[in-house]
Amino acid sequence: MTTEADAAHVPSRLARHDKTAHWSDLMARGRAGDHRAYNRLLMETNVWLLRYFRRRLPAAHVEDAAQETMLALHHRRHDFDCAQPLRPWLAAIARFKWVDRLRLMEREAAAPPMETIVVSHELDVVSCHAVGGLLGQLRPAQADAIRMVKLDGLSIVEAAARSGQSQSLVKINIHRGLKRLAATCR
Repeated sequence: MTTEADAAHVPSRLARHDKTAHWSDLMARGRAGDHRAYNRLLMETNVWLLRYFRRRLPAAHVEDAAQETMLALHHRRHDFDCAQPLRPWLAAIARFKWVDRLRLMEREAAAPPMETIVVSHELDVVSCHAVGGLLGQLRPAQADAIRMVKLDGLSIVEAAARSGQSQSLVKINIHRGLKRLAATCR
């Protein structure tokens, strides 16, 4: 059976174990204009968030996830009910940021490595200049027809409308231009 003296000590024991119980008060004081209280809240929550994310994310993502959560806390601070404990509210925000970070990591894993992108870009630039030089050897109507249909992906109908040529003439210009390019490359 619990006595009144025991009941009086329960909150203090809980407060000793929950070092974040005062965060709601710091938030309320911060919203009222106490910059020192708000800075203390941000420092303490940042330490808690870093611990939270270290258990859930690779080291390279911990700091970013913590910062994103801190920004969300700051931007949504006026939505928080200071009569409630802050840690569960912050934990919910952190969970959403954790899921966002997992999605980002999944996309990064699916993306080609940067070296591949750079090499591909270099090849694309060189190829673009080479194709431009080859098309420069053709008659303008042939080069335009090839550029519109083969490079830009327009249909024969769209290329004809854009160039003012008939559909048959667009096809002939493509055929003759490609034939000429093939003869040049031999």
